[in-house]
Amino acid sequence: MSRTTPIPVGLPIPAEKTQSAIAPWVECTKPRITRMVVVTAVIGLVLASASLGVPSWTDLAIALIAVVLGTTLSASGANCLNQWAERDRDARMDRTRLRPIPAGKLQPHTVLLFALTLSTLGSIILWAILGPVPALVALACILTYILIYTPLKVVTPWSTLVGAIPGALPPLIGWTALAGPDRASSVLDPAGLSLVAIMIVWQLPHFLAIAWMYRQDYAKGGFRVLPVLDPKGRITARVILLTSALLLLVSLTPAWAMPDRVGVAYLIVALLSGTAYLTLCIRLAQQRSVARARVVFFASIIHLPLLLVALVSDALL
Repeated sequence: MSRTTPIPVGLPIPAEKTQSAIAPWVECTKPRITRMVVVTAVIGLVLASASLGVPSWTDLAIALIAVVLGTTLSASGANCLNQWAERDRDARMDRTRLRPIPAGKLQPHTVLLFALTLSTLGSIILWAILGPVPALVALACILTYILIYTPLKVVTPWSTLVGAIPGALPPLIGWTALAGPDRASSVLDPAGLSLVAIMIVWQLPHFLAIAWMYRQDYAKGGFRVLPVLDPKGRITARVILLTSALLLLVSLTPAWAMPDRVGVAYLIVALLSGTAYLTLCIRLAQQRSVARARVVFFASIIHLPLLLVALVSDALL
């Protein structure tokens, strides 16, 4: 006899069973990364509303709902596609071998179908409500992430720079959401591009710190990230140092791009936080250890929210 007591027909399924069934699907979407993508898209929308203005609060609310829903679905779909594409390599790495596909919790073909559905729905929602420009930006994120960045990771360490592009474009989804369907030029607005620049540069020291911490794991997976090809970490530390210094400079560009909305308050936060972050990167360059790389990693996930909160606060207040 089975020791598992069957659930009587007609009775509700226990919540823990429902949660355990849903959890692998949620995990496939990489919720932490998706959350950050959505937040940056919303920040682009908020800054656009402060700079460009909106016809009414109703229009802003509709745009906000569309940006959140469309970006969430698009980013979730892209992350699922990534897990589907890298399932064999994930199985070789300690930090990823328990992901849903390598762990056998989900089948690859079902994840692929789920991913394509999410990506398609996200793009359709953005196009239907906000017009083609935000939808095409979201689609560019998905295609760049899956068709260019993912295969390049096993070919060249320059893939890190390529991978920063889909991670940096989401603010433009929000920025272009208020520009109307016929204003494709809004993609090139200096204010929106200043947000993209911050996101691109921020990702470089952030990812390289992760890759340095897990370089042996990345080697098992066959990924040619810089720390794998630079076992002593000299080049990696220099790149982290240079990109963190560049980030300090780039983080000042919103004040130039939006002088009527961003001023001294934001500049003070950007300078103080950026200098502190640069100092930690200098320490890593002086002593290339996993412990100091971990400090740089955690500092990066504090530094970016500080910049974004200060930017939005200064623009609104």
